[in-house]
Amino acid sequence: MVPALSAPRDGPRGAGSTRLNGPVTSAPATPHPALVAALRADLTSAGYTADAVRGAWGSLADEAIGHGLHGPALAALGERTDALAVLCRLLFLGAPAPRAAVDAALPSLGAEGLAALGLADRDGDTVRATALVRPQDFADARGAGQWWIASDLDEAAIGGALPTGHVLGVGGASLTLAGLQLPGHAGLALDVGTGCGIQALRARRTVDRVVATDVSARALAFTALNALLNDVDGIEVRLGSLFEPVAGELFDRVVSNPPFVITPRVEGVPEYEYRDGGMAGDDLVAAFVRGVGQVLALGGTAQLLGNWEYRTGADGLDRVREWVAASPVPLDAWVVERELLDPLAYAELWVRDGGTAPGSPAYARLVEAWLADFADREVTAIGFGYLLLRRAEDEPTLARYERITQGVGDALGIHQGAALTAWDRLARTDDEALARAVLTVADDVTEARHHLPGAEAPSVIELRQGGGFARTVQVDPALAALVGACDGDLPVGVLISAIADLLEADAAALSADLLPRVRELLFTGFLAWG
Repeated sequence: MVPALSAPRDGPRGAGSTRLNGPVTSAPATPHPALVAALRADLTSAGYTADAVRGAWGSLADEAIGHGLHGPALAALGERTDALAVLCRLLFLGAPAPRAAVDAALPSLGAEGLAALGLADRDGDTVRATALVRPQDFADARGAGQWWIASDLDEAAIGGALPTGHVLGVGGASLTLAGLQLPGHAGLALDVGTGCGIQALRARRTVDRVVATDVSARALAFTALNALLNDVDGIEVRLGSLFEPVAGELFDRVVSNPPFVITPRVEGVPEYEYRDGGMAGDDLVAAFVRGVGQVLALGGTAQLLGNWEYRTGADGLDRVREWVAASPVPLDAWVVERELLDPLAYAELWVRDGGTAPGSPAYARLVEAWLADFADREVTAIGFGYLLLRRAEDEPTLARYERITQGVGDALGIHQGAALTAWDRLARTDDEALARAVLTVADDVTEARHHLPGAEAPSVIELRQGGGFARTVQVDPALAALVGACDGDLPVGVLISAIADLLEADAAALSADLLPRVRELLFTGFLAWG
């Protein structure tokens, strides 16, 4: 049986700890299969699903939970004693429950079995959760489904700041990265910094086997439990730092939501294992980018979230570009910056994330420590975004670094996968071949024309993308006409010649102008091969 999940982590950074830059110990054993099977059966019997939980307390209380407020949900459950209500209180909200009610809600496992799995403690006739088990909906190219995800109690259940060994459940960043994972089958995947295992579970839907690593034995225990709880095989857990546990192995895919948060290295600032890699500044993300190519098979991809610093006179995306260039193996790179925060906003975000309340003396002290740390390195802003890297066969061909701050679609993994496929096809397609191609407009593309009052011709023409990165591209009349005529009937070259006649323009010059922009529209998903 796995050690109780409520047992403490390996402790603070130092001798014997399992920080990213520290020594490691052996990984935990697998939870007892019979106990986990009993829990799975009881959760199924109780109808403990995401929809049922939301229905039990309503949309307002559900939104309040996202803000760390459990009171409205507890009030909505009232005095209900049915199995669903008991599980909502105990396993979703972390509130204590009478032992008799828990035994009735979990008839196969009971309170005793829940404690044996390390998910609860018994205090006389009261059962107190030591972990959360929450239903989580998911959807990908293969369809929709649901998992149960066990993780540590959140700050609302604890009633204060999180312990530094906290194992995070499924949050916004986790869902973002899960949605970014590329579709299509692959043989072997690596999940670096697996935490509760959500990325490993997501990857296993399209790969044959997943190796999930973490510096925390406690995190690996949760990952092993969650794989077993959801009846998912083929996930192996290994304890260790970055790529140390897989030295000498090659993977088709690597995915990571690493502990990328920039934390001051000073006395009195908590170092949360789930978000803090133990390195200064953005060195953790830099080390990942520089090193991941050595565990990628040829053509293998790595996807991660990260922060990067803007320092006086240096653009943050240029820093990422330097990390990619420093890789000992060639890497294609597509990096999307989604957000840019100033040092104060960044400091306040992560101090609050640790459960320290604004207005308290501790809050002010921690924020000031962050600001002093940024000032030491002349940091003016911090970027956040998505990194997609691919081991190139020879020289890299894709080097795309861009800022996209608007709201984006849900199926970004599908979109990015299609973009990579389009990129590779375009690399094999010269301009003559592209002129012979028959193209169609993507289903989610619309056109908007803006006219000055009284003007017959539009002053601005825009192509708008409903899915993917929801891009808006300003086009001229010639490109607008070409896109509008791409209906899968005539080749691009024929269309360009016809447009040149209408505009009384030179066909060769117009082709030289439009074809590079057609390539961009194919990559970004506005156009597709017919």
